[in-house]
Amino acid sequence: MSALSSHVLEEIKELPAKYPQPRSAVMPALDLAQEELGHLTPEAMSEVAAALELDPGYVEGVATFYSLFHLAPIGKHRFYVCTNLSCALRGADEIVDRVKKEIGVGSSEQVSSDGLFSYEEVECLGACEYAPMMRLDHRYYYDLTPEKVDALLAERRSSSPLTPTLSPEGERGRRSSSPLTPEGERESRRSSSVAPAARPHPAAWPPTSPASGEVKRKKKKADG
Repeated sequence: MSALSSHVLEEIKELPAKYPQPRSAVMPALDLAQEELGHLTPEAMSEVAAALELDPGYVEGVATFYSLFHLAPIGKHRFYVCTNLSCALRGADEIVDRVKKEIGVGSSEQVSSDGLFSYEEVECLGACEYAPMMRLDHRYYYDLTPEKVDALLAERRSSSPLTPTLSPEGERGRRSSSPLTPEGERESRRSSSVAPAARPHPAAWPPTSPASGEVKRKKKKADG
């Protein structure tokens, strides 16, 4: 029995045509597999290798090198909390402690008892001016406070299931089906328990290294 569904395998097989080298399709292919299963199993990595006609050892090497791929089960909702310098100076440790306390785990290797939550401390996500911040369900959250963490947890414990969609930037995520506002925020967020920020925020760009300058370029394009 296949670990991956037929439609995901078909998506993976179509990826190499989008890149100059077939190996460049490995990361998006693994992302598709992880999106479906929640984490990467040995069977799933072997099927990705077969679909891309690549050596299984190479695919496994990519999966084990990058921290965004998980080889063990994680929570349905995973908090990626930035603890780099800017966020650390503005209370990231307090945010991590609040997440751990509220989901009932002691380390990033653990999953909450209900299977819904886990967390991970990560390096810079390219939004230092909005520190402390984090990524959750393929979306950025800024100017975090312990109260905002509580609200995000309550929302995911009580709301209807989120369904997989594609964001405007093409990133697969779990979003509600409500339309995007001009600012790039879902209307449902405006009515949620998370208080609106006092200052405008940029759209939720995919994680990008600030060293590349890509975040600022995208923001300038959006503003222009």
